[in-house]
Amino acid sequence: MQSLKDELKKLDLEAIRRRANSHSSTNVTDAVEPKQYRCKHCKDELGWIKRVQLSDKPFDYMDKWEDCPCARDRAIERLMKSSQISEKFRKKTLSNFVTDGAAAIVKEAYQAAVEYIESYAEIKETPQNSMALLGQSGAGKTHLLMGVSNHLIKKGIGVFYFPYIEGFSELKDNLDTAGTRLQKLKMAEVLFIDDLFKGGKKDKHTGIKMPSDWEVEKMIEVINHRYLEQKPTLISSERDIAFLCDVDEALGGRINEMCKDYMVIIEGGMELNQRFL
Repeated sequence: MQSLKDELKKLDLEAIRRRANSHSSTNVTDAVEPKQYRCKHCKDELGWIKRVQLSDKPFDYMDKWEDCPCARDRAIERLMKSSQISEKFRKKTLSNFVTDGAAAIVKEAYQAAVEYIESYAEIKETPQNSMALLGQSGAGKTHLLMGVSNHLIKKGIGVFYFPYIEGFSELKDNLDTAGTRLQKLKMAEVLFIDDLFKGGKKDKHTGIKMPSDWEVEKMIEVINHRYLEQKPTLISSERDIAFLCDVDEALGGRINEMCKDYMVIIEGGMELNQRFL
């Protein structure tokens, strides 16, 4: 009887060993795959590489930390993510803006965008450090200023994108956080306001669509702050300076002064609308 019990214990022990081996980390089928790193140099350690510089003396060394080649790419990724620029708009550049067959005024707008990015380092802290493309819908205003924005981001310059209609819709829907959101517009290194004063309600006397008093008040608040602090601003709008001054003379005057060295008014008809080319 004792030998039978011993045999059963032995069988139980063997079974336990087999189960343990089947779950062992050394098992080929369950082996842990080596970790994959985005960067083979710093192994994703925040973009830094530690180098040890040895001297002639034994055990004599000093630590030296250097930027990894991936650090710049990561910084640009962060800037792009915080810019609020969509994946679709990240593909809009000055190099893929089509000027062949375009009207002379559209080519002038393109040239103004090229000159702006070439001069940005020199003008960024001056009163005339901003750019505006105003006028005809579909003439490529957003594409050109998005091209400027994407270029600046790739140079390590922060840009915040504010599409006027969608942006104000969000502000109105979240009034408790509107102050914080407006502060972002004021403090952005470069602010891109797209389609300024687009839409609105028709004036019963003129039939012209006008922005609400609240929208005007908040835009004055943002533009005035950036004007006083000499912060670069990019503006696209179907409205011209005369309309902006009708909305608020001080607002129109500040935009004109900030952007006058890089402002193009695109006037014309459907022939300027590149969406129909």
